[in-house]
Amino acid sequence: MMQAKWNGQIIARSDDTVVVEGNHYFPRDAVEDGVLEDSATTSFCPWKGTASYYSVEAGGAVNADAAWYYPDPKAKAAHIKGRVAFWKGVEVTEG
Repeated sequence: MMQAKWNGQIIARSDDTVVVEGNHYFPRDAVEDGVLEDSATTSFCPWKGTASYYSVEAGGAVNADAAWYYPDPKAKAAHIKGRVAFWKGVEVTEG
């Protein structure tokens, strides 16, 4: 079972993550309700496509753009559609 934790709070937990380039992509429904806030930030990966971001709110603080997902990934990354990955101090560990 993998878990994502930030600011003292477990924000996601799943035994069904997909690892791409060292990042665990959690199913969107494995993320706790109320933790993700939409962000206007996007970035582009040549083989995955355009990523959109969420800010993470936990323990009374906000970590801007600390989660990302691919709403319409390219064919080679289709297996991460509907999944969310974390960075910016979010700890992803076995738990």
